[in-house]
Amino acid sequence: MTTPYLTAALPTPHGFFTRAGGVSEGRFASLNCSLNGRDDPAAAIENRRRATSALGFGTLLGLVQVHGAEVAVADAPWEERPRADALVTSTPGLLLGIVTADCAPVLFSAPGVVGAAHAGWRGAVAGVLEATVDAMVGLGADPARISAAIGPCIRQPSYEVAADLRDEVLAEDADATRFFADGARPGRWWFDLAGYCAARLARRGIVAETLAADTLAEPGRFFSHRRATLAQDQPVGHQLSAIGLAPWAG
Repeated sequence: MTTPYLTAALPTPHGFFTRAGGVSEGRFASLNCSLNGRDDPAAAIENRRRATSALGFGTLLGLVQVHGAEVAVADAPWEERPRADALVTSTPGLLLGIVTADCAPVLFSAPGVVGAAHAGWRGAVAGVLEATVDAMVGLGADPARISAAIGPCIRQPSYEVAADLRDEVLAEDADATRFFADGARPGRWWFDLAGYCAARLARRGIVAETLAADTLAEPGRFFSHRRATLAQDQPVGHQLSAIGLAPWAG
């Protein structure tokens, strides 16, 4: 089986992988790329190898994601995954990967520098996207030449949230009310995570492409933490999104 992935209009090798094309079984079928779940570790490692190979790379770097705004800078393979929610590099041959199961995967590209960020609502509010841009600039990226793409995530028609989430988002930016629509129940709202991420990047002068996919609404293509929670069917797999500077460049 091939290992399919989605792409955006980024000039750098990248892919937003689906749940297809792997070796995991059961609720993790089939391309679960998370190393922190209850899947067979050997299967998850093979899935990550398949995704890495599909993009033409030999080395995949990942993170222990914590829903924060820390960014790891990679210049060589590391032995232990850092605790962070984004990573950047200017070193060809290193594939940067983050895993998601409803949060927004955001990939960044600029001449000579790339980045990948895991943007759940907490990380987005904390500034993980802006921190990724700053880290890329720190590696020499021209801010005016950074492009970004927001991959498959839970979309507004599927993402009903309570007052605690809405209050935290609005406490950081009162103008973010436009990303909330009245929910199906009193005291609930539908939250536009992808739109919120795109708006934060736009404030930095970056126009982000948003892929048309909803992780909760497409069970055949994507893992979804919210869908698994609603069905009381935990644990859940995670899909990989990855980007790198071509090892064959130059």
